[in-house]
Amino acid sequence: MLTFLGFAMIATFLVLIMMKKMSPIAALVLIPALFCVFAGQGANLGDYVIDGVGKLAPTAAMLMFAIVYFGVMIDVGLFDPIVRGILRFCKADPVRVVVGTAVLAAIVSLDGDGSTTFMITVSAMYPLYKRLGLSLVVMTGVAATANGVMNTLPWGGPTARAATALKLDAGDIFVPMIPALAVGLLCVFALAYALGLKERRRLGTLALPGGAEPQPAAVAAADSAATAGTGTSDTAPASDRATEGRSDAAPGAASATSSASATSSASATSAASAISSASATSATAAGFQGLDPRRPTLRPRLYWFNAGLTVALLTAMIMELLPIPVLFLLGAALALTVNFPHMPDQKARIAAHADNVLNVAGMVFAAAVFTGVLSGTGMVKHMADWLVGAVPEGMGPHMALVTGLLSLPLTYFMSNDGFYFGVLPVLAEAGAAHGVSPLEIARASLVGQALHMSSPLVPAVYVLVGMAGVEFGDHTRFTVKWAALTSLAVLAAGMLFGII
Repeated sequence: MLTFLGFAMIATFLVLIMMKKMSPIAALVLIPALFCVFAGQGANLGDYVIDGVGKLAPTAAMLMFAIVYFGVMIDVGLFDPIVRGILRFCKADPVRVVVGTAVLAAIVSLDGDGSTTFMITVSAMYPLYKRLGLSLVVMTGVAATANGVMNTLPWGGPTARAATALKLDAGDIFVPMIPALAVGLLCVFALAYALGLKERRRLGTLALPGGAEPQPAAVAAADSAATAGTGTSDTAPASDRATEGRSDAAPGAASATSSASATSSASATSAASAISSASATSATAAGFQGLDPRRPTLRPRLYWFNAGLTVALLTAMIMELLPIPVLFLLGAALALTVNFPHMPDQKARIAAHADNVLNVAGMVFAAAVFTGVLSGTGMVKHMADWLVGAVPEGMGPHMALVTGLLSLPLTYFMSNDGFYFGVLPVLAEAGAAHGVSPLEIARASLVGQALHMSSPLVPAVYVLVGMAGVEFGDHTRFTVKWAALTSLAVLAAGMLFGII
């Protein structure tokens, strides 16, 4: 019964958000609450929710202060040179733009944190997508899939979980998987190239105003007027939504907020804080709108301080010197104090990003209801046991392959903690009974990460779709098939190379 209710709850959630019948926040809260009652455990709903909130609270704290930190870094101009370099490379060629998105997302993913990757990638690429009229779901799909492949780094999470669950060395799991993961990354680049060609055919020959090299222009006059006398920028709402073919949604000018409709997957996050707000039509009329080189929040004299602070922060994250939420809390406080020493300016920067913090944190806590009910009622355990029990006896010697295939749906419908600490040991035990090494099982368990990064249970994906102004349902519909294909390519490469 619980197995059926678990699958039915997940299916209901996905159908409703992809059909845009409910907003993700409402669906994440109301659907699990309803199914908890169906399971006859409505009296325990409060305990399940509090347990889920407790587990996700550190993630929410991390996202809150990461949004403030990277919002401030974009405000002060830390990423402007990166944006200019990308624009020089991409020019007005959709193929270069989409491939550049994949490359940038893969490089930034080396820090091991998906939220950071999406903030930096979208803040750099969004203006160009918007100006050229490229599909924003292409950007979110490519970025999420590239980050999913790179998420298998030992400090990214899944590898460490697999090593801990099976009492193995993370290096022994990851290093042999590098060739297979490289194949997965090549698949992402090939996908980006193919999608870029498709966009080129759809849009034809494109050109940016002012010559071959695109340069960001000033933001709209209304935004400039709003900053007069304050040194800060106010929110400019976005009026349109993203669609799979062509998106007209845009985050706010300096605060990266978005006045999305009730079905919007999340408000735009602060990583888009320097991106202008306009529809595709108005963007075309106003010229290229992106990172304003004359915005009053720039701090060129503090550029190397901010760069050093960011490098130190990411290094501390990789070395795990302190918990990530604590690092971002300290980093945000220090960045605000040094770049905006006057209290009114600090308050203005915090206020500029407050809406984004509230919306993203709200999404995380809503997801806590979903995960709390799934685990608290026992649905997750029953679903996993049913799937493992459905494996035919004759597949025992091929448990590594089975693990790789199961990792796609299980890491999509479950948290990484649930899969690696709850399901993986069962699969490893079944494999050991047929002579399959736990190392092979652990390596196979990583192949589903490309798909996992677009799961509705991953908080970072709401940062991605929110800052890009893309509906979560549109992102899911577009990305899942390509991410699953990439995961299968990693699995096939692992089998071919004898790694799995």
